[in-house]
Amino acid sequence: MTETTVAEVMAELAALEDPKIREVNEKHGDDHGVNLGKLRAVAKRLKTQQELARRLWETGDTAARLLALLICRPKAFERDELDTMMREARVPKVHDWLVNYVVKKGPHAEELRLAWFADPDPVVASAGWALTTERVTKQPEGLDLPGLLDLIEAGMKDAPDRLQWAMNHCLAQIGIDHAEHRSRAIGIGERLQVLKDYPTSPGCTSPFAPIWINEMVRRQHA
Repeated sequence: MTETTVAEVMAELAALEDPKIREVNEKHGDDHGVNLGKLRAVAKRLKTQQELARRLWETGDTAARLLALLICRPKAFERDELDTMMREARVPKVHDWLVNYVVKKGPHAEELRLAWFADPDPVVASAGWALTTERVTKQPEGLDLPGLLDLIEAGMKDAPDRLQWAMNHCLAQIGIDHAEHRSRAIGIGERLQVLKDYPTSPGCTSPFAPIWINEMVRRQHA
């Protein structure tokens, strides 16, 4: 791929920029104004292009990085490359897509989970917690679930926002997926009161762990 192609893609993204979408996104810390449906349409047309994805990531532009994560080949990244990308991914949507669309699908997920989990940077650590939550649900063998609950009980209430959210998600999934730890998970949520007052749209489930756990378990048994 040539620089011209990157320039063409950047021009197309600039043409899709919508000030109203940017205004809404910036309230969540996402500094871009491209409708995600339109972004996905561009990705569908471009198909998988690993080198172009790397070039788009290097621009540092949020919309370009989101597009890069949609057209990349997750298994083509080296472990250290993903680690660098995670430390660069300060925008919430970029961080979220990097974890879910790339790291989880590649061969380095477990190694990076262990490395990031205890990272002093809370944003990087939140990625470690997100990967741990994935294992809680899909591959819990070998995880110390009581130990995770200990860490959540001790650290979640005063954790920075992104890390707190990731720890809370892990707490909820332990309660949802592992009946033997459910009462303790609900009890931790009740004591810590994290996200109890989080504004929740009608029809959506509150992220407050006790409500979240009970609602998901109810649906499983419905």
